Amino acid sequence: MTRFSAFRRLIPLALALALPACAETQFLLHTAKKLGEGQPGGVYKVGEPYQVNGVWYYPVEDYNYDETGIASWYGADFHGKATANGEAYDMNEVTAAHRTLPMPSLARVTNLENGRSLIVRVNDRGPFVAGRIIDLSRRSAQLLGTEGKGTARVRVQILANESREIADRMKAQGAVANARVMPKAKGDPQDKTLTVTQLPKGEVAQEELAPPPGASAAPKPIAVAQRTVSDVPLQQARPAPVEARVGTLTQSAPKATRIYVQAGAFGNFDNANKVSAKLTKLGPVAVKPTLVNGRDVFRVRLGPVASVEEADRFLDRVIRSGYPDARVVVD
Repeated sequence: MTRFSAFRRLIPLALALALPACAETQFLLHTAKKLGEGQPGGVYKVGEPYQVNGVWYYPVEDYNYDETGIASWYGADFHGKATANGEAYDMNEVTAAHRTLPMPSLARVTNLENGRSLIVRVNDRGPFVAGRIIDLSRRSAQLLGTEGKGTARVRVQILANESREIADRMKAQGAVANARVMPKAKGDPQDKTLTVTQLPKGEVAQEELAPPPGASAAPKPIAVAQRTVSDVPLQQARPAPVEARVGTLTQSAPKATRIYVQAGAFGNFDNANKVSAKLTKLGPVAVKPTLVNGRDVFRVRLGPVASVEEADRFLDRVIRSGYPDARVVVD
């Protein structure tokens, strides 16, 4: 056997050993890229008011959002399709759909039935089924323990600081829905990377030297470099992107909760009382006063009911009685 033949036989072995390492390297690079750059193709979007199935929704940058209700999840039927902010829906990512929160934003979803809390990335609109406040990706539902059951009593809280940071960054990059994209000055027009600021280069000065003893003329000026900062791009330590918190799962003690159907919330007790009187034929109903931003609010609620399924039936009857904004709440 010649040395060439032996070398040729070693090539497949070398490739076999190298491929797993390459695959692992590519996976790590892909993961780092996703954490550093966010999801490709998506934009920051709040959006205009919109209507689905006769119901109006009003998206807003509400960084005080905190609501309890029923969560559902969506999966394979939407996998790979575009989300409302232009990303590709991946049911294996920790994401969620919400009807009004900014996209993308981060929210903490707590399963009140088992005490699990998960940070999700909101990047889609929905759910458009009455009685639901958030639609989880399949992976989010798995982590929260709701996949098999299909629904759960949850609390949804926007992470204000993290969501503001995402919004500010994407706005600064021009990745905003309906925003006019400014042309780049130079370079690859497809390049969406941020320019790294460089430290200023040191200037070169000329200094006249006195002629040495016995010399008839001064020599030509010699270029003397001033003290300079190294001509190297500024490398600042970058904090981990806030998106790195997505998927954080914590556990606490579950809380006892009750499910109600809320027909409406009113600033005037008499109006709330009139609605309550009209709905008594449907079941137990009460007017519950509370304070919202220092103002009296009177909530008209039916229940409590025993299950999500019963709540859905009550909700349908309340909506058909003329209260299209009725919803399921959890206390």
